[in-house]
Amino acid sequence: MRSLSAAELLNVWEQGLAQLPVQRALTLLVAACPEIPSEDLARLSIGQRDALLLTLREWLFGSQVQSVATCPVCGDRLELCFQVADIRVDTSNPVETCSLQVADYEVQFRLPNSLDLLAMTTSSSLCDTETASPAKMLLHRCLLNISSEGKEQSWEQLPPSAINEVVQQMAQIDAQADVQLHLDCPNCQHQWQTVFDIVSFFWTEIHAWAERTLSEVHALATAYGWGEQDILAMSPYRRRLYLEMLL
Repeated sequence: MRSLSAAELLNVWEQGLAQLPVQRALTLLVAACPEIPSEDLARLSIGQRDALLLTLREWLFGSQVQSVATCPVCGDRLELCFQVADIRVDTSNPVETCSLQVADYEVQFRLPNSLDLLAMTTSSSLCDTETASPAKMLLHRCLLNISSEGKEQSWEQLPPSAINEVVQQMAQIDAQADVQLHLDCPNCQHQWQTVFDIVSFFWTEIHAWAERTLSEVHALATAYGWGEQDILAMSPYRRRLYLEMLL
């Protein structure tokens, strides 16, 4: 895995404008991990994928994460500031398959990956989306085997409690995929949890960076007649100095 140049990141951003979030995540990783086949990247668990995105984000924009959250009770806006290391989970020992005893059932499953999320987003999968919950749809794709008293069982026979147990186990095993921020409103003292989604957060940063960078390219190209590639090849510091000279 490597970082991306300004020109490469702009290309990824342009390509990602017409993509779904799960596709954007893979487009970023394909560009940053040329040594890994795209099919293998797509089969990484969501936690493994997000761990790589966190590292890439740190390389591109630094280790500090700044965001805002809105209190669901009083509506007050909270400024969030933390380090990437604060939400990083060790994913160095990936789990291929898992087994869980739930009630009278022995359930074998794998962890969800980007292909699963893409299938759930772009098609009805094998489940009836009007009657099946997202948890059931995801479970259906990830279940490898279900047995009870030595006999193979259908996934539809799993009771809701068993489904919830398996989903919770998935979240625990692939903890990087379910980063929860604990927030405390200083205005009304309300406490709650919110999910930190690295894909949407990272993409918002990339989008803002791309618009800002293209504006800088336009200003410098207009003033000096330089080409886009020459301007992008400059360090951000040098570009800023030239822009300051135009003021």
